[in-house]
Amino acid sequence: MYLKMIISITNQKGGVGKTITAINMAAGLAMQGYTTLLLDMDPQGHSTIAFTDSDEIDLTNYEVLIGEVTFPEVIIPTKIEKLYLAPARISLAKLESKLLGELDGHFRLKDKLQQIKDNYDFVIIDSPPSLGLITVNILVAASYVLIPIQSSYFSLEGTDDLLETIEKIKRRPNPGLQILGVLITIHDHRTVLGRDIVHQIKRVFGKKVFRAVISQSVRLEESPAYKESIFTFAPSSKGAKEYKQLCQEVINRVQQERATKSY
Repeated sequence: MYLKMIISITNQKGGVGKTITAINMAAGLAMQGYTTLLLDMDPQGHSTIAFTDSDEIDLTNYEVLIGEVTFPEVIIPTKIEKLYLAPARISLAKLESKLLGELDGHFRLKDKLQQIKDNYDFVIIDSPPSLGLITVNILVAASYVLIPIQSSYFSLEGTDDLLETIEKIKRRPNPGLQILGVLITIHDHRTVLGRDIVHQIKRVFGKKVFRAVISQSVRLEESPAYKESIFTFAPSSKGAKEYKQLCQEVINRVQQERATKSY
């Protein structure tokens, strides 16, 4: 099926498994045969250093978005077949001040992606932990938002702000934007609190919550340090099975959405 989807992994809270999800979802989709671009839009550049050494990178997304180069000049292949990376460095933090007051400030990423988005079945965007102008650019460019929420006491704190931002984007610059789903991450199924938080998240988001739940895992935390996804670092681990399930759910939801729109 013709997909061509841009999916933003977004939550303004840090430490919710956003980058781990971006890395492993992009890898998992590529390993299922989908040509996938992992677009690192977090100035911390953690998705980038999960696949390459930062000192090997000459050009980044920052140079693309300020108009010095184009995406084809910065995109690099990874060691996973069909997975490509558009890298980031700390210089990306300067982007907001560059775009502030620009007429196309909210649309810069969308405009730059036009020339390459049809080359990929999926573009997976790792967002920064904020609701600033970079995140607004991402939401304007995206087809879908995937929201990772940590299974913790403060899990839903700030969610209203994110949902309000999504609704504002839908009202004007990107009416087609949809929430693809909510992913529960860093979950400890052994605790009563963990189980209670899962029920709470499901009460709030209902059918939007993915069946896949990402467990708290040392293997998941270790794999980026070895420049590997969980699928090659620990292929028989619970984390690998959970992210494989997530990838299949993502594919199913996108296909169902496309089938519904075609009628």
